[in-house]
Amino acid sequence: MIPMTSSIPLPGLARQLVVQDLLDKDLAAQAVQKARSEKVSLVEWLIRSRIVSTKDVAYAASLEYGLSMIDLDQINIPAPVSILLSQDQMRKLNLIPLVQRGKNLIVGLADPTYLTNLDDVKFATGLIPEPVFVEFDKLQRFLRIDDGMMGHASAPVPGGKSTASAAPAASAKEILLDVRDLKTKDDEDPAIIEFVDKLLAHGIQSKASDIHIEIFEKNMRIRYRIDGILQVVANPPNDSAQQLISRIKVLARMNISERRVPQDGRIRFTVNDQKKIDFRVNTLPTLFGEKVVMRILDSSNATLGVEKLGFDPKQQHDFMKALEKPDGMILVTGPTGSGKTVTLYTGLGILNTPEKNISTAEDPAEINMPGVNQVNVNAKVGLTFAEALRSFLRQDPDIIMVGEIRDLETAEISIKAAQTGHLVLSTLHTNSAPETLTRLMNMGVPPFNIASSVHLIIAQRLARRLCEKCKQPSDVPHEVLLQMGFKQEELASLKLYEPVGCAECSRGYKGRVGIYQVMPISGDMGRMIMNGSNSMEIAEQSLKEGILDLRRSALNKVRQGITSLAELERVTSD
Repeated sequence: MIPMTSSIPLPGLARQLVVQDLLDKDLAAQAVQKARSEKVSLVEWLIRSRIVSTKDVAYAASLEYGLSMIDLDQINIPAPVSILLSQDQMRKLNLIPLVQRGKNLIVGLADPTYLTNLDDVKFATGLIPEPVFVEFDKLQRFLRIDDGMMGHASAPVPGGKSTASAAPAASAKEILLDVRDLKTKDDEDPAIIEFVDKLLAHGIQSKASDIHIEIFEKNMRIRYRIDGILQVVANPPNDSAQQLISRIKVLARMNISERRVPQDGRIRFTVNDQKKIDFRVNTLPTLFGEKVVMRILDSSNATLGVEKLGFDPKQQHDFMKALEKPDGMILVTGPTGSGKTVTLYTGLGILNTPEKNISTAEDPAEINMPGVNQVNVNAKVGLTFAEALRSFLRQDPDIIMVGEIRDLETAEISIKAAQTGHLVLSTLHTNSAPETLTRLMNMGVPPFNIASSVHLIIAQRLARRLCEKCKQPSDVPHEVLLQMGFKQEELASLKLYEPVGCAECSRGYKGRVGIYQVMPISGDMGRMIMNGSNSMEIAEQSLKEGILDLRRSALNKVRQGITSLAELERVTSD
């Protein structure tokens, strides 16, 4: 028989439960006494005894401490936020990071006892924590969550097999170790092994395209490139730098004793029994150590249906029409990271049938496509683009893809193949479709060969998509809109949007969309090429023929609410 405890003064949370009529006063007093005798927090005792629901506890705590209450089931924590604290840190502190707003970090906790841990959050993240209350059971479920994104890194082994590291598998939510745990003297130390595995796993989960590891005089910096923008995800201590880099070099089968010259390698990351993802690794000697950049080669994210690329209807029609031709050349142009490879492989995916013999020469092959004969060029052993093309022409090809036309020899062989019954796809690095034609002429390709072989040129950029969950209307002065290229007659009905940022996206954006200039080579353009016209004259002709340049294509995406004016300026400012 529990004695009457009405005389026991009730602390804030217990008192609030009584005031809100969520708990009887005597029962609340008994709970306080029991929690003290068992040396546990009041919240823990209440939840364990099940005399009040977790939702009621969180509600009462939010009222007592004047803080908000959030339902964890209704929030999706952005990837860059979820790695601000390691799983071990979150369990130790009994809280989780939810949303970052500038220099502030919203954190969820279920027990007021742990409000004192906010200083540790500030120390670990460098951000100012803003607490909110969440339900105890949902917080505990989150801290134990394992969504199946298990994985470990290994070095690719000839013959297709891989040697797994001895590291334990890493959960997708359990991303980065507490960087203070990385003070180790051995690159085979479990802490280093686990850190690298988690770094790679979360890069995949975050849909990053690249991982950058940089060493400076006083600190390291690790960044992910997400939707084309680099974002800092960790700042490990400098004294772990060499062990971290060595571990990556071991996995990539590089010479760990050689730190004076750049090296290239490859890592295979085993996500699960059905999925393995490769990382292309490059090291570069810098002033304070080797910088490492790892490109994530995830074929499942790289090949899209043609409808998802972002073509306007006419642009898609012109692209499909060029793919239907039995010969000729399709060129895709744009800067590094503009999505050229995805566009080419989308075309190859359409062409890839048992009736076609398709060969590609790449440096290196980033997307694995069954049914296509893919060759990695290797200049060290004499296997250049030009040499690979010569071999292709002796192998009865129907379709040839050249990773990049870099020199006159490769250009001449590609054009010869396009003129002799083969469909050739390739890329160049120019700013627009008309400039691609003058680039070929500057290489030394005769204008007649260009006019007779090139059927279509696609210039492209990648713009970030606005998040559909949080984008909001944007009010822009009419004079600014007119300067940017909008027409006076459309201003009254024009509805533009700007990024906000929420738990579903990264800084107001989620995913990317292509911005294209798709230019078929018409008869008039062919004559202009043969007459030596420059890129500006060809650009004027393309506009007369109704071909949208990159700027006008980007304006259409802004009109449709797909992207923002800021992204338009970012991707079409050259």
